[in-house]
Amino acid sequence: MKVFIFTLSLLLTIPAYGNDENPAKALLLDMAHAVHTRNFDASFVVVKGQAMEPYRWLHAKQGDTELEHLSLLNGAGLEMLRVNDQVTYFEPHSEPYSVKTGSITGPIPEVLFKDIERLSAHYDFVLGGKGRIAGRSAQLVRIESKDEHKFNYWIWLDTESSLLLKSAYVDNNSEMLEQLQLTHISVTEQPAPLLLEMQNREFPTPLPINKMNNKGADKTINNWQIGWLPDGFKLLKSDRHKLDLNNELTDYYLFSDGFVEVSVFVQRPLPGQRPSGALSSGATTVYVHNAGRYDVSVVGNIPAMTAKAIAESVTRPL
Repeated sequence: MKVFIFTLSLLLTIPAYGNDENPAKALLLDMAHAVHTRNFDASFVVVKGQAMEPYRWLHAKQGDTELEHLSLLNGAGLEMLRVNDQVTYFEPHSEPYSVKTGSITGPIPEVLFKDIERLSAHYDFVLGGKGRIAGRSAQLVRIESKDEHKFNYWIWLDTESSLLLKSAYVDNNSEMLEQLQLTHISVTEQPAPLLLEMQNREFPTPLPINKMNNKGADKTINNWQIGWLPDGFKLLKSDRHKLDLNNELTDYYLFSDGFVEVSVFVQRPLPGQRPSGALSSGATTVYVHNAGRYDVSVVGNIPAMTAKAIAESVTRPL
């Protein structure tokens, strides 16, 4: 009887996450909810090696309206404004444009603000230790790749507000390659005046949504075959266009596993014999493969060996 009572007491003291829910996953879902419902004003920097980009990030929920503003503070500046499911981009030297989407494309992976269940097949959610970030108590949650072909992603969450305080792309040796660090955050009762003013502004009509190209299921697209991709990557879109850099015509393919996007460019060789090789900035890798009659460039937040394997797998089908 004593054994039964002792066992029952243990069961009653175990934290209840419900239906075997991973506590790390539950914290990520709490963060996604907080990002969409709380009023906050935050500043953060993205650090890639010696380079640093400062941003300001504001969000508000005003009745049924969700308002968000993200701006790059260095250089000519870049502003992104969201009102519910419409995002408007104000970029230097180009006309502003709007798209229909529920999240801003910025330095934080968009999937973190949505249901991260889609990542479960290829990533594990692991609870880490606690620390202090930007003067606030923080809980570490690790998003770990199930194979060596992708980086891991670590996130430190504010234990009080559930908002993100810091994140980093981490390699298999636990080395931080690229970090996002909040320098200030203020969670308020009322929305920031700048966000309230957005409700009275007129924005460009959203661009029409291009239909996804679903012909990539067998990895054969147009004139090229992508022979290998890490598990989970699927084709989002493909087209043929001229590059702004050199005005060369290129075949372009965009793949994603729901967390990381990888771009593949195939074009005729540029003048001069160039050896194949990789360049990296933070977590971003650019690998150029000289295949003789054509060049393949792979760009994405992936290890250099993964980019190399993708580039070398590109062939022209018979």
